[in-house]
Amino acid sequence: MTPDALLGGFTDAPRQSARAFRAALEAMARPGTLWPIDGAAPPAPLSVAAGVLILTLCDGTTPLHLGPSYDLPVVRDWVTFHTGAPLVAAKDAQFACGTWADLMPVDRFAIGLPDYPDRAATLIVEMPALTNQGPRLTGPGIATAAHLSLPETAAFRANRALFPQGFDTYLTCGAQVAGLPRSTNVEAV
Repeated sequence: MTPDALLGGFTDAPRQSARAFRAALEAMARPGTLWPIDGAAPPAPLSVAAGVLILTLCDGTTPLHLGPSYDLPVVRDWVTFHTGAPLVAAKDAQFACGTWADLMPVDRFAIGLPDYPDRAATLIVEMPALTNQGPRLTGPGIATAAHLSLPETAAFRANRALFPQGFDTYLTCGAQVAGLPRSTNVEAV
C-alpha cells in the first residue's frame, strides 16, 4: 500500500459525508446546476469532487470501475483504504470513474433491467471544465431549460432513449459536481 493512500479522507466523516450526500442528491435532482462539494483531498488524478463522491457513495458492497488513466496504484490503494469498494471490470460496476475517453464505450456499463432499472451504473465523469454552457437540458427537475458543458451529446441522447433504463452521470471538475440523470433530454445547441 502506498503511504499516500492513508491521507486525504474525511476528517469529520459524519458531517462531511452528510454534506456531500446532500450535494450529490441536489445535483441529480436539479440537472445542469453546479454544486460545490469538498471535504477530501484524494490523490491525483482524482478531483476533489470525484474523490468526495467515491467516499460518499461507495463502500465494501459497491463495485467501482476505474478508467485506465485513473487505475493507478495510489488511486486503487486510496479507494480500498477509505471505502473498501471492490475494484471491478466495467460490466460489473455500480459506479465508474474516469475521463469520458476512459469510460468509452459506455455500453459496457449496466443500464438496469426492465423490472429493476435501479440496477444501472452511475458514471463519475472527470471534466477539464464544468460550466453552465453547452447542450440544452430539459426534463424532470428543470423548470424550463438548463445548459451544461458535456463531453458529447450523442451518448446522452441514446441513453435517454433507454429510459427508464440507462446510466446516470455525475460530471466533476475541481470541487464542483453536476448531475445528469437518464431522464434528462439533451439537445445540441
